Amino acid sequence: MSLKGRVALVTGSTSGIGLGIARALATRGADILLNGFGDAAAIERTRAETAKEFGVRVAYSPADIIKPEQVAAMVAQAERELGSLDILVNNAGVQFTASVQDFPDEQWEKVIAINLSGVFYATKAAIPGMKARGWGRIINIASVHGLVASPDKSAYVAAKHGVIGLTKVTAIELANDGITVNAICPGWVLTPLVQKQIDERAAAEGKTAEAVTHDFLAEKQPMTRFSTPEGVGALAAFSVPTVPRQSPGRRSRSTAAGSRSRGCPRRYQGLCCTFWSMMTVLMIGGDLTAATLKSPATKATRVYMSLPPLL
Repeated sequence: MSLKGRVALVTGSTSGIGLGIARALATRGADILLNGFGDAAAIERTRAETAKEFGVRVAYSPADIIKPEQVAAMVAQAERELGSLDILVNNAGVQFTASVQDFPDEQWEKVIAINLSGVFYATKAAIPGMKARGWGRIINIASVHGLVASPDKSAYVAAKHGVIGLTKVTAIELANDGITVNAICPGWVLTPLVQKQIDERAAAEGKTAEAVTHDFLAEKQPMTRFSTPEGVGALAAFSVPTVPRQSPGRRSRSTAAGSRSRGCPRRYQGLCCTFWSMMTVLMIGGDLTAATLKSPATKATRVYMSLPPLL
């Protein structure tokens, strides 16, 4: 379904997962407001190339998402320069690893501020315009760590659990305003930062990159293949026009099994369920996804499905 005439703001979209999401939305015709840090010349090239490739308007905001006044100004920029803000994707995030007892206070504050508070500030700023137009889509990029834990990642895990909680609350509050709120929980996604970790580990251990990739993934998830920024982007774009207006809110969580979900387009055969109005959490772990669906209005239902490549 075309998103022509819609405007999307994707935080942390100058590279990696965020850029993959922005490109996927642009593919469907949405105008884009990019956001993030980086080399100014490189960002301008990305902005111009995206606009030319997809024939959409693309603007850029350097707003720091931990500063609410800058976030509000960024939302205002979208409405002023592009005409509205219809789709908000809260993607920006950072990581820092250390044991709880050794975790620097300033790093805790930074991770929580970017990964959780930034989601709150952008969501808060976007809601009034979406309510006024009677239509909006908010997609929060959480993480598998919003559902499970790993050692040495206390701030990240706490923040991502918080994102899922915020998604639930926001979904309930906006259930009757034509605004849907969803969260996507990726497992390992192959970004330049992750590739750098693999290359460094391969050099240190004297192994091939392929062997290290297998070990790297097998430590954390059943399937030993990465998700990609393009795959996460395709899932985000797929969720935008297909979320039904009226439907009970549900939550999904991962388990290992395989089957096929009904109602999905053939291209997305096996994709994680249908998308719902109030709230859905989708976990992507390599190629294996499953969901436990629970609604205040219905008994719990368990649905299992295998997730094929999206592109």
